[in-house]
Amino acid sequence: MAAISASMVKELRERTGLGMMECKKALVATDGDIDKAIEDLRKNSGMKAAKKAGRVSADGVVRAKVGNDGKAGMLIEVNSETDFVARDENFLGFVGDVTEVAFNDGGTDVAALMEGDLESKRQALVQKIGENINVRRIARVEAEVIGAYVHGNNRIATLIGLQGGSEELAKDVAMHVAAVNPQYVSRNDVSEDVVAKEREIYSAQAEQSGKPAEIIAKMVDGRINKFLAEISLLEQPFVKDPDQKVGDLVKKAGAEVTAMLRFEVGEGIEKEEVDFAAEVAAQLKG
Repeated sequence: MAAISASMVKELRERTGLGMMECKKALVATDGDIDKAIEDLRKNSGMKAAKKAGRVSADGVVRAKVGNDGKAGMLIEVNSETDFVARDENFLGFVGDVTEVAFNDGGTDVAALMEGDLESKRQALVQKIGENINVRRIARVEAEVIGAYVHGNNRIATLIGLQGGSEELAKDVAMHVAAVNPQYVSRNDVSEDVVAKEREIYSAQAEQSGKPAEIIAKMVDGRINKFLAEISLLEQPFVKDPDQKVGDLVKKAGAEVTAMLRFEVGEGIEKEEVDFAAEVAAQLKG
């Protein structure tokens, strides 16, 4: 029996996109014949899709879609494992299909959305490109006026809903949200728990100054006020004109921000960094 080297496993893994142990087993079964191993693995394409279900998909794209009447909008995120696949025309075609079906469906339940034909398409795509693909999340906005903005090769997508104003204004505010990433529309939306936690931190810092209690209280209030302004959309300097705040821009147009959504690819997903050489050595021991 031929010895199965780390370089052989690495080559098969790179050519098929399959897991290391699958590659090792296939090489053992074919006595080190990489081409025969690829042939055998291709015959088992159903298992290939299933085996990839646990792989981390932290790359991909986000999309924004606004209805023809301009009063309903949707954001969707579809993940791949690498940015290379995120640019693949087959992957982007699948994203387009999912976006259209999801928008017409009107819901936000990904599991329900993927119960039919889209799941078959997803599995076929997994088998074809050799990476795990997942529809991660969907969110919707309804408003009198909606503006959308997509930035950075479909890496960030935003929606803004307005009462009053224009689509152009909504798009400008959506662009600001993509660039600056406010956490809330208004300081009034920030929960008491968040404010209390920040106040606790600032108080501990201020007490180290040794200043009188009344001075410390004013210092803490000032820091809280600055914190709330920094995370609130309406109080941020407008990215296209820092001399005016977003709230003033919107108010001047006779409008009000009623909704804000922002998706960024992979946010909140912990992607494990793997030392490939160490992984190969560990898997091949014994």
